[in-house]
Amino acid sequence: MSIPEIRHRVVEAARDQLLRVEFGRSPQKPQSDESGRPWVAQLPTGFDTKRYLDAAESVLAGRFNCFSLGNCYLGLPPDWNRDPKSGVRAPLGVGRLLDYRNEALVGNIKYLWEPNRHLELVTLAQAWHLSGDAKYLHGIRTLLTSWFDQCPYPQGPNWCSSLELAIRLVNWSFVWTLVGGETGLLFAGKSGQGLRERWLDSVYQHCVFISRYPSCHSSANNHRLGELFGLFVASVTWPKWRAAGVWQSSSHEQLLIEVLKQNTSDGVNREQATWYHHEVADMMLIAGVVGRANSIEFPIDYWKRFEAMLEFVAGIMHFGGVVPAFGDSDDAVMVRLSQDPTESVFRSLLATGAVLFGRSDFKAKAGKFDDKSRWLLGDDAARRFDELQVNANRRPPRHSFPDGGYFVLGSDIDTAKEVRIVADAGPLGYLSIAAHGHADALSFTLSAAGREMLVDPGTYSYHTDLKWRDYFRGTAAHNTIRIDGVDQSVSGGRFMWIRHAQVSCEHVDLSGSPQVLVASHGGYLRLADPVRHRRKLIYWPETRILRVEDEILSEAVHEFEIAWHFAEDCKVSLLEGGALVQAEGVELQLSWPPETHARCVCGGTNPPRGWISRRFDAMVACPTVVVSGRNIGHWRGVTELRVNLLCDVRNAR
Repeated sequence: MSIPEIRHRVVEAARDQLLRVEFGRSPQKPQSDESGRPWVAQLPTGFDTKRYLDAAESVLAGRFNCFSLGNCYLGLPPDWNRDPKSGVRAPLGVGRLLDYRNEALVGNIKYLWEPNRHLELVTLAQAWHLSGDAKYLHGIRTLLTSWFDQCPYPQGPNWCSSLELAIRLVNWSFVWTLVGGETGLLFAGKSGQGLRERWLDSVYQHCVFISRYPSCHSSANNHRLGELFGLFVASVTWPKWRAAGVWQSSSHEQLLIEVLKQNTSDGVNREQATWYHHEVADMMLIAGVVGRANSIEFPIDYWKRFEAMLEFVAGIMHFGGVVPAFGDSDDAVMVRLSQDPTESVFRSLLATGAVLFGRSDFKAKAGKFDDKSRWLLGDDAARRFDELQVNANRRPPRHSFPDGGYFVLGSDIDTAKEVRIVADAGPLGYLSIAAHGHADALSFTLSAAGREMLVDPGTYSYHTDLKWRDYFRGTAAHNTIRIDGVDQSVSGGRFMWIRHAQVSCEHVDLSGSPQVLVASHGGYLRLADPVRHRRKLIYWPETRILRVEDEILSEAVHEFEIAWHFAEDCKVSLLEGGALVQAEGVELQLSWPPETHARCVCGGTNPPRGWISRRFDAMVACPTVVVSGRNIGHWRGVTELRVNLLCDVRNAR
């Protein structure tokens, strides 16, 4: 920890103690009745209304979406300070002094915080907007009033994290706008005015808290972006206090700085985690449309960086619409605008980007104009999306993202016969702790004909048994080499790496045949006998053969494992010196280096091996082939993967 960070933490601790004197202190009253304009000039209505009303009825029945618990019953109103998974109720007291990582004290904090982001209030507000039925306003009133009663400033687990406050503010902003703002029926009469006063008091307290407790130094990752995003949206929606002008200008300025700092010039979020890439892109998108609607424009560099981030999504998305699950994922959304469970967050971003930037290539990858895009851009945007000609002036897809460290090899890209290999030759993660990165240097995924074959197994959970957290973020869970049974990088905790594997990209040529990528990393140089791992990927498009040449550069004897993780619907048959992997319409033939031993593991628990996590806090068994051996000094081994599309095989016969 640096000297400036230590100094910052000391100052923060002093501020935490000062919070004790703020119990019962009244917030500053608004100096203006002004409100911001809606994020879109005409709020959209072109939806399947029944889907939104059904979702709102579920909320009125006391059911909330909460990770692996699904649509679970919490009550109306719920106990806002209770973890719905464990049943533990967190104590009140100064929230900043609460050890929210202590599960005995607060339960699973992710589960406790999720309902408190108030995504369900947006669902009720959407139902009111589409139906005009006052029972949805009553539901909003019940939830807000109960939250103010149970979560007084600055007490309890919902006054711990500035990021959580920021996301709650953004959802409140959408609710405020959807119910009609200052003149809405929600605020009619004496009781309505009382609710408005309490709500604005809490908005002010949220903004003060976020401005007072920013994420800094090693924690200034997506949390910092989220805090600025929430403060900006809130100050634009509620410009009612003199301080709001300061919050607005400072957050607007710092958002641009952080956006350019935290996302590479070629569009890769530096967390090296695809789900967080989506979250950050959503923050940028919502802040951008809210600002634009209120004549607070972000500069061209901001929008260029956002467009580049969408190009990265399009570049790594395979024909079936799936992107590799690199790095951490917590399934979070900033605002739950769509009630269609089949919609992809990544395709949604591309649909929005297609309209914003007139990109027919984004439209082709998105496939349709989704509900979230309609909520954000309006009904007329659907017409503009339809008018884009997919085959006219379509840009070629980007396959090289050298600043971010990702490269795409393959053939028949974006067709039904596509083979797509996404290789990771990037850094571990962002800043010194690389909180959401995985020890996956030189791993890759492979899909064929829109079917996942070699996969990144995902995240599982943050606050689970440490062995599972370590497994899913460790080297053994990725399609790369592990040396002497240890990870490439050294973990210092659930969200901290204290030694990073440094990756060097040595050669890239994706233009011809074969396509070639050569990279190495020095994560194992820390061993008593230093080891460097170099990997060369060679792909021949005409034969759909991928050759993986692994080199272990050392002096002494080391044990190594090469792991191959397959999607859960793949059938794996071990053969002499190789394997046959089958999925619907696709076969993958593998051969691996001689003098190695292979075993297939599926659902192993001690140690963990052979799992994939598609959703936060959920996992299923998947077949994993582990090829192990021993090197003496410099070792070179070749694995060959031959992709057979069964339709081609049948046609050849």
